[in-house]
Amino acid sequence: MSDPDVPQPEKPADVDDVVGSANAGLDAAAAAGADVPGAVPETVEEKAVDPDLAAFEEAERSYPGTFAPPAAAAAPPAVVSTDTDADATAVFAAPASYAEEPSVADTAYAPAYGAAETQIVPSEPLLVAAASPQLPQPIFVQAPEPPRDRGNRGTAGAIGLLATLVFAVLYLGTTLGLGALAGDVTGENIGQSALAPLATWGYWTPVVVFFIGFWLLGAIINRGRWGLWVVFGIIVGAIAYGGHILGQIFEAGILTLTPSAASELVGEQLLAPLAIAAFIFARELTIWFGAWVARSGARKTELNAEAQREYERTLEAGPTLAR
Repeated sequence: MSDPDVPQPEKPADVDDVVGSANAGLDAAAAAGADVPGAVPETVEEKAVDPDLAAFEEAERSYPGTFAPPAAAAAPPAVVSTDTDADATAVFAAPASYAEEPSVADTAYAPAYGAAETQIVPSEPLLVAAASPQLPQPIFVQAPEPPRDRGNRGTAGAIGLLATLVFAVLYLGTTLGLGALAGDVTGENIGQSALAPLATWGYWTPVVVFFIGFWLLGAIINRGRWGLWVVFGIIVGAIAYGGHILGQIFEAGILTLTPSAASELVGEQLLAPLAIAAFIFARELTIWFGAWVARSGARKTELNAEAQREYERTLEAGPTLAR
């Protein structure tokens, strides 16, 4: 009589495959009539040695954790049942639920087969680079520019225009006075006689030459003293005197005048009253208007000196930061 069938509990898929493979091998061996090495004896007392199970156990020892957790408690032994009627041996493995589940502490760091092993290394101290000392940033300060000297040439030119205007009035008045003495200018034609010289070269040439001479002398003296105007004012008088003679040549027609006629004309105008008047007017106007120019030059000289002293004080004080 065969042993009663033990109810087979629900097995995991991998155990069923193992048991099915073992039973299929035993059935094939029994049908062929060959002796299967390591077959389970008919007596229950003897322990059966299954080659597949031995191979699995060998693989488990070689690679722990492949088929079962390595820290799990030993599962109940497999129940071997021999069925004499079917002449076959069934091996029942204990279900996975019978095994003691491994604790979290045992399996937390258990390496799995084929997986990378987690390594815990002590944290290295962070090396904080020492901060380099902050160097003071250079501050660029623009150096003060040296003061520019204030010239007096522009002022001399402006004052020269006023002196030229006075010279033109005096020169015209002298022309009318000389005409009145000659009887050419009367009360009836004084207006026409006053306007007639304004359209001639003989009148404007000495006026323009006087302005040029006055301004050139002012450009040379610049901020010089009044004494220079007094001494060199005679040059402006000589220029105005020559301007009167040149104006008379232009009036006579410089392009049509022969050299002999021009020489005769120059000889007549050397001691002409109007030529002498032009020299005296230019000489005196240069002296008095030159005093005005000299006073302006002295003021600008003082301003230049003050600006230079301020510049030197700024250099001695050095650069300062604005608060």
